[in-house]
Amino acid sequence: MTPVAQWDEIARAASRSAATSATREDAMQSLVDLLWNALHPHGVSWIGFYEADPSGAPQMILRARRDKPACSPIGLHGACGQCLLGRKPLVVRDVRDLGEGYIACDPLDQSEVVVPCLRPDGSAWGVLDADSHLVGAFSDADALGLQRSLEAAGLSAPFR
Repeated sequence: MTPVAQWDEIARAASRSAATSATREDAMQSLVDLLWNALHPHGVSWIGFYEADPSGAPQMILRARRDKPACSPIGLHGACGQCLLGRKPLVVRDVRDLGEGYIACDPLDQSEVVVPCLRPDGSAWGVLDADSHLVGAFSDADALGLQRSLEAAGLSAPFR
């Protein structure tokens, strides 16, 4: 979806915006806004963060997002939950391949990429999720670009 050179530019901008973010919520919103502006013209229909429920309940809570509301809370059985629990990026070429486990907040979404947000100990506190109305909109390079952007924004420890 996005050329590697653009991912480098996005990561640099994420690093600059992290310097002015006072809280994690500010950093999440800054990164979502940056990614939305860069990726929406390339077919992204929604992007946002889900955080593991701080109460310990087996669900995730919607946080910063663009450009429309989404489901919240969501269970851990969907793509976001798989990514959170597995602590690995997930590229879904066609959401129909997820079967009954797919959580459809927008019935027009056809593909998805989800990247975990890691603490320094390697555990995941949340995920960054991007959706598209196009089948096959995301690649492993996009997952890597999102991962690097999370790290540059101070929202994820480096992946091991």
